[in-house]
Parts: sequence; C-alpha cells; structure tokens
Amino acid sequence: MPRAVVVGAGVFGASLAHRLAIRGWTVTLVEQYAPGHVRAASGGESRLLRCSHGPDRWYTRSAWRARSLWQELEEEAGERLFVPSGVVWFARRADGWEADSEAVLAEERVPFERIAPDDVGQLFPSFDPDGIAFALHEPAAGVLRARDAVRALVRLAGERGVRIVPGAARPAGAAASVDGEALTADRVVWACGAWLPRLFPDLVRIRVTRQDVYFFGAPASWETPPVPGWVDYDGAVYGLGDLDGRGVKVAPDLEGPELDPDADPRRASEEGEERARRYMRRRFPALAAAPLVGTRSCPYALTEDTNFLVSPHPEHDGVWLLGGGSGHGFKHGPALAEYVSGLLEGEASPDPRFGLAPRTPAHSLRTAGTEGETVPRRRSRET
Repeated sequence: MPRAVVVGAGVFGASLAHRLAIRGWTVTLVEQYAPGHVRAASGGESRLLRCSHGPDRWYTRSAWRARSLWQELEEEAGERLFVPSGVVWFARRADGWEADSEAVLAEERVPFERIAPDDVGQLFPSFDPDGIAFALHEPAAGVLRARDAVRALVRLAGERGVRIVPGAARPAGAAASVDGEALTADRVVWACGAWLPRLFPDLVRIRVTRQDVYFFGAPASWETPPVPGWVDYDGAVYGLGDLDGRGVKVAPDLEGPELDPDADPRRASEEGEERARRYMRRRFPALAAAPLVGTRSCPYALTEDTNFLVSPHPEHDGVWLLGGGSGHGFKHGPALAEYVSGLLEGEASPDPRFGLAPRTPAHSLRTAGTEGETVPRRRSRET
C-alpha cells in the first residue's frame, strides 16, 4: 500500500489527502493551525464556483468536474457545501473574456445563457446596466461554503483513515520534519498555500498578497440564492448576495500589498472599502448607502501567470510541490486532487505550464484589472 505525507490542510492539501485515501493510500496530513483557520486562503465564508475561464479548456473542465465532486462530498459529509445560485459575468466588451468563455462552455456542454444588458436586472434587486455589452449567465454555477468545506474534507479524510498531525512542518531532504520527527513516505506533497515560497525560497516563485473583502448590510431581497454570484472581469471586482446572513459581499480584485501570512494583521483598508462603495453606487444603486457590516482579509498565493504550481521537486525523489491558487483555486480543490493523485501514481506527466520554470506575467485566470478604478467611466446615454 503506497504511503503519502501531505503538508497543509487547506483546500488543496485536504482534498488530496481525502482523494488518496479513497484510492487506497496510507496518508498523513500535517497542519500547523486548525482546518479552515482565518490566516489561510481557504478560510472565510464563501468562494464562487464558476466554469468560465476565457479560452482555457483545462480549467473549465476542471471546474465542471469539481462541481460534481463537491456534490459527492456533500453527500458523504451530510452537509450543504455547494449553493447553486448561478454566477453572472458583466461583459464590458463584445469580444472579451466572456465571449471566449462562452465559446468554451458551449464546446464543453456546460450550461450558460447570454443575457441582454436591460434584462440583467431581473436577477438583482437593483442593477444599472450602463456600460455592459452583455451578461454571461452560468445557471449551474454557485457558491461554496469555504470554511465548512475544508473542515468537512479534513473530517472525511480522518474517517477514511488519514492520520492528522498538528504542527509546523519543515523540509528535511525527502522528508517532512515536524517537532523533530522526520515523516517519510513514497510521496511527500507540500501544499502549504501562502507558506510555500517561505519553505522553498529558491524554487517557488509565488508572491503572497493581502486581498480585502467587504460585507454590506442589505434587505432580505438580496439573499443568495436567489441572487447570483457575479464577476466584473475587466473591472476586477466580484461578489455575491447575502449568504447565510453575512451581508452582501463585494471584493475589489486588484492585486493587494505583500502579506506575511503569520505576522501581518488582517485589517481591510479604507481605500478598498471606498472602491467597493464606488462600484455599488455604479452597478447596484440601491446599495449606495448600505452599512459596512464586516470585512475579511486573506492571502493570495500568486504565481506570475496565475496558473497553479504542480511539480516534482528537482532534487528529492518523491517530493512534490502543490500550490499557487492565485485567488481562483478553491473551487478546483477536489478535481485538482484527482489530477494530482494520478500524477503521484505515475498515470501521466505534469503539464509543463504548472512547473517551476519562469513564467510570463499574466492575470488572465482571475482578473484583467491591474491598476486604476474598478468601475468604468459613466458613458452618456447618447453615445
């Protein structure tokens, strides 16, 4: 029976430990904090599950597969982890990211519909369509209860025989050292999120940034579902309605400042709040004066091109590096684990784009926004 050590119980590591246990491996899962903890990118209340990834078929297929696997996990866990609310993309151009996504969704037979700007308001209690070319609606998409999902994965992994070890692991050649104990296995996978570049500074090219999320109080008509999740790709902002009473979520998605995942405070910026409010005033006018009822700051582990990192260690046989969620990885968790499990068993070779080689900077898998305002200049109705 093959043995594995997985370091990190975020969504990538917990999903992998659970999947390997299903496939008959003897697994040890190491985590320095409580599963779903507040410091991790996998913590927090919610993550969008959407299949649109522009022209990239691999990620579209992965997200669609992940949707099925999350539903299977729901049944195993006896918890509602996936909320099928739909996700709407606000396309500012006729030939942009959303049009590319639409073509791939059609080829992959993922449900979608194109909505005229003036009809988008049927999905939201308040909506201003100005500046939108069309909307791309994914009715089968939705929202994942992130913290609950990670905790469920770890619990289910334990029920399948995974040994869960609390503690901070450090690389020790081909082993993982935890409190002086060297954990060895056929495969040692480091799935440490924001901590990965700190553990492997000479190998891993990942920037860790702080990304702020804001929650605003709103009437019951803004509850999700039925209000869908939404993304303004060119505007670099996304959000959803009020899920579980948390408030309407608005997340400016410009790249944030560098973050120390252990030491830095989790205080959302006033500048980010104002950016979120400007967007609400522009796109959801009824929320213009909505009170701020909560914030959250979490780390993004950003690769240069926002592709994941899935690579064997170049010097230690059996050691693998897994990470680079880049702000869009959570939804893929169980599907990525399925893919990585096959790599660990030698069924295939890893895609070179997930490797350790230098990459060309790009933001395409998460957002097109890199600077400036997250809302368009208001156009005259006559132009």
